Amino acid sequence: MPKRAALLAAASLLGGLLAVPAATAAAGTPEACSAADADIYRPPDSPTAAPGAVVTCRKVDSLPMVIGGPPLNAWKVQYGSTDGRGRPVSVVGTVVVPQKPWTGPGERPLVAFVPGTLGIGPQCAFSKQLAGQYQDAYEGPNIAALLNAGYAVAATDGQGYMDGQVHPYASGVEAGHATLDMARAASRVPGTGVSPDAKIGIWGYSEGGSGSLWAAQLARSYAPGLNVVGSASGGVPADLKQVASNLDGQFFAGFLMDAFIGLSATHPDMPFDDLLNDSGRKAVKDAESLCAVGTVSRFPGARIEQYTKDGLTLDQMYALHGSDGATWGDIVAANKLGAGVGTPGSGVRYEIGFPVLQYRGLADEVIPAGMAADTRRAYCAAGITTQWTAYLGDHLTVDPQSIGDVVRWLGDRFEGRSANGNC
Repeated sequence: MPKRAALLAAASLLGGLLAVPAATAAAGTPEACSAADADIYRPPDSPTAAPGAVVTCRKVDSLPMVIGGPPLNAWKVQYGSTDGRGRPVSVVGTVVVPQKPWTGPGERPLVAFVPGTLGIGPQCAFSKQLAGQYQDAYEGPNIAALLNAGYAVAATDGQGYMDGQVHPYASGVEAGHATLDMARAASRVPGTGVSPDAKIGIWGYSEGGSGSLWAAQLARSYAPGLNVVGSASGGVPADLKQVASNLDGQFFAGFLMDAFIGLSATHPDMPFDDLLNDSGRKAVKDAESLCAVGTVSRFPGARIEQYTKDGLTLDQMYALHGSDGATWGDIVAANKLGAGVGTPGSGVRYEIGFPVLQYRGLADEVIPAGMAADTRRAYCAAGITTQWTAYLGDHLTVDPQSIGDVVRWLGDRFEGRSANGNC
């Protein structure tokens, strides 16, 4: 696809798609969610909230970007989570519940939704996009489909989208924690009616595919109280080194810029700022001020070496050490999905006791086909029930194309139907 046509397609798809603790869940009534919108995005000076605890919340009148969905109730919520080093942080997300009563068996199911790439600045937060405060990349149709099926949705913004922060793009543990803690917080927001015992599905595509699969890997150890019954992950950047090599110098090179900036935010002890030349410092400033479409249009064809004083290539960057002896290569490799996975009782690092769905486009220009196949094989070899689906589409078109299939797959998990997988 020519670059101009690809950019227009991206814009069409993506564009079409704390300081006041008084208003907290502790009040125990729907009226308690009355924080000012600005207070939702103001991080506490010293976060102390437990994972999944509500810090403050706000009832939202409407979500104009959830086009085609049923009448709904929605809340923005700031909640507690932990970063990759186990330190408390605050995160913002959105809880959305259909107004129509749930008539299915048991409690209304909940889907923990992880948005795809939005950009790394706080202006790009998914909650702001759903509320129509900023319109660039959003997955409102995905949310609408879940609501039309009767499910509640807990959509995390992800860490690093509050005032003055930078989103840790490509950092797997942070994404997994934020997703699972958003699911925990949903039942604690007053007025949602979400049960803490609800069956939970996890779903995400692209960056959200990585986040949802990290949430699946971390669920048993980090949030064992959640009743997770399945996780769907599409267009997954499972091996960041392979993805980086595929993006460097190519049309979607802006995603590589976001990844290095995001990982530098979670690893401030690693060399980064001092490596940059004037073009690099300008690139960082631009990346933090743009959202998804703007990032793509700002960096097409960019190569990482043009932004460093010494013209460092990816491999040369990977070899650089931080103060603790770890290299950039070590940090990037630590975010590889599918390593150390297994079934409950296997004694491996990431035990998964529910089925997973993985899917991608056959013409995906962002996610290498071999890498996607490797992740699937790793899950199959570990004995995890794995469903694999391929679509006739590229990275941008598969997300909307797969919505119906994913919602049905999650519905089967909620209804207790067996999942045989197709390894």
